[in-house]
Amino acid sequence: MEPAKKQEIIEDLVTFSKSKDFYARIGKAWKRGYLLYGPPGTGKSTMIAAMANLLNYDVYDLELTDEDKEKSEKETGKEHHTEETSSKVTLSGLIVFTTNYVEKLDPALIRRGRMDKHIELSYCSFEAFKVLSRNYLRLEAHPLFDKIESLMKETRITPADVAESLMPKSPLDDAEKCLSHLIQALDEAKEAKAATEKADKDASRQNAQAATKAAEGRA
Repeated sequence: MEPAKKQEIIEDLVTFSKSKDFYARIGKAWKRGYLLYGPPGTGKSTMIAAMANLLNYDVYDLELTDEDKEKSEKETGKEHHTEETSSKVTLSGLIVFTTNYVEKLDPALIRRGRMDKHIELSYCSFEAFKVLSRNYLRLEAHPLFDKIESLMKETRITPADVAESLMPKSPLDDAEKCLSHLIQALDEAKEAKAATEKADKDASRQNAQAATKAAEGRA
């Protein structure tokens, strides 16, 4: 994550943690919703752990099943004053939704007021790689960084895959060896991307040819 974005989130979390009296004064439940979305391996679970660690909060993990989603979609937009009054269980603190496919969620479920901040966690940028390199290898710079930056412009890799590549695989692995593991992973991702793009082009060409033949047959 970019340093400026990280700092913005930290400030938002700290401000919320100190605002319980303010929420009580304005008559709002003391809660704040975060929506974290992005492909698998981009750090959603890690970010939740970091948020909890920053504020010294406990984490409760609830999985939203398809049945829960259907029920939520039916109830979205309705007020349940009776249930809220009689229930002894209230939601307060931070509520964090995570999803790999934000486009599949009902917009009403994640609107502002329910999910106050929407944060996309995407593939690893070169700046994010440098942070991981400092954390894992204690490196600020290295001759292989230029090659890694070039490869990252040509393909995509998740922060989780970068972190795995930077982990020593044996006691003899030094920083250069770990960076070489990452370069290999990036090369493999680049080749896989090229193969997928070629397969897509071939399929499109075959479909176009089939459509042309069908049109000629009808003529």
